[in-house]
Amino acid sequence: MEDTVSLHPSFCVWADGSPMHFFAVFDGHGGPHVAALCREQMHAILATELAAAAQGHGGDEEGSWRAALARSFARVDALAPEGAIVGSTAVVALLVRDRLVVANCGDSRAVLCRGTHAVPLSEDQKPDRPDERARIEAMGGRVMFINGARVRGILAMSRALGHKLLKPEVICEPEITITTRSDDDECLILASDGLWDVISNKVACDVARQCLEDGSPTRARTAESGEAGPSSSGAPVAQQPEPRCYRAAALLARLALGRESSDNISVVVIDLKARG
Repeated sequence: MEDTVSLHPSFCVWADGSPMHFFAVFDGHGGPHVAALCREQMHAILATELAAAAQGHGGDEEGSWRAALARSFARVDALAPEGAIVGSTAVVALLVRDRLVVANCGDSRAVLCRGTHAVPLSEDQKPDRPDERARIEAMGGRVMFINGARVRGILAMSRALGHKLLKPEVICEPEITITTRSDDDECLILASDGLWDVISNKVACDVARQCLEDGSPTRARTAESGEAGPSSSGAPVAQQPEPRCYRAAALLARLALGRESSDNISVVVIDLKARG
């Protein structure tokens, strides 16, 4: 398992006193090292960059958010191992006031469930995406088709953190979208490609929305395993009510497994209506 997730509500405060909330999924490739680095460092580095940006944003707060995210991705990328083909995708979502800020590097994905519609807030960065292929070839690189499009026949995405041996073709610059929230917004789904390979944006939103709207009592779960059950000594373990977001994410992961996804699957569901 090379995926990691990072959840940090109220991880920093913006210039006007508004709390900012951080959620992310990182999908490691070639080993778990860079994904683990992202989990441990990305939110902390971004908090320092946002704090600096808040001091002199000059009224252009969206430009400041974009710049802070770009600098944070570059700083984490610089910490990745030298001379290695090991790296990670990164899809990061910031919630601040009525805005959803999404930064994406790789082929993990963010999808907004707005009413009955699925609104992608990121676009997968694949080597055969026309603009990405043109950029790679302009850098002197090649896109080869070996079990799908791959940079130099190795990496099945055109942007990622790490992968030092595949630079300059593979870059760490995120694509960033900023979306104003609507009263129709139900939830935001962040997931690695193990989910999206077998489940469409629309189906994922339908499943998540149904879980969040369901008012029936939830099952108990263990904090560590996600399932109710005995401890290693055979005694019952302490159980907690299962949050609806947890239930939605777990159901999506099980659905992807049922559809025989062949990749790691990590899912985060963020309830934008703050239900229990």
